[in-house]
Amino acid sequence: MRKTGMFSALVAGMLALAASMGTAEAKDWTHVNIGIEGAFPPWNMIDSDGKLAGYDVDLINDLCKRAEIKCDLIAGEWTSLIPSLNAGKFDMVMSVGINEARKKVVDFTVPYASGAATFIVAKDGTVADMPMANERLNLNDHAKADPVMADMAKILKGKTVGVVGSSSHEQLMHAYFGNDVDVRTYKGSADRDLDIAAGRIDAGFDSGVYAASMLGKPGSEDLKATGPLIKGAMLATDVAIALRKGEPDLKAKFDAAIKAAAADGTIRKLSVKWSKLDLTPEFGPEQATK
Repeated sequence: MRKTGMFSALVAGMLALAASMGTAEAKDWTHVNIGIEGAFPPWNMIDSDGKLAGYDVDLINDLCKRAEIKCDLIAGEWTSLIPSLNAGKFDMVMSVGINEARKKVVDFTVPYASGAATFIVAKDGTVADMPMANERLNLNDHAKADPVMADMAKILKGKTVGVVGSSSHEQLMHAYFGNDVDVRTYKGSADRDLDIAAGRIDAGFDSGVYAASMLGKPGSEDLKATGPLIKGAMLATDVAIALRKGEPDLKAKFDAAIKAAAADGTIRKLSVKWSKLDLTPEFGPEQATK
């Protein structure tokens, strides 16, 4: 998943206060407010009727029923969601990729999706096809991944690559390609894609799930995905619900709901419906017992 960020000192300083705000309700949760971007298809979007839709929306409705909690979804700009969570406006935030930097700021449920990231380019653009197209590449497997990333650095040298700001995709571009690539940030993926199609930038780097969904729709005929499906390192490709620190009862309710939805095939059904991919996460021994 794309998103993780560098949070301000102000937000970090609010953690203790925010945790204490949630603690009073933590033992008897009957209602939660959930922050959601509403601009990241197929995860979440605003449909033609002006309503929230997408994989996140269908899944959280199912999870809230399982947890027996009334849930209100509230759309907001991505960069505001985590600060609003820790300020008490939301109790949870959807579509948050898990990585070590973010674990210092918020808690997470177990993952409800497991994805990857990839490059998006114009079919007749300035970026050549990259190696390992549509093949899985784990950056933590250095013997295999490092040579591939070095080859891609040569292809991207001097190019402009667009990413959503405050995302793990932005972090990866700086970490692996440094000053050789001009990294341009956007508030949302759709604006970035318009610039790729118009030739204003050379490529984008984003969620592979987003790419698989977007590239099959009208208006994206001139774009394509290229290169491997990347996970590992700082990429936040395991997607979960973020909570304020110190909400163990709320976490336990949604952990149980997510595991039940994975076990009975609901996550597979909904993720295939929206993304054409089975995003069912694999729970390790630690997650299976919590």
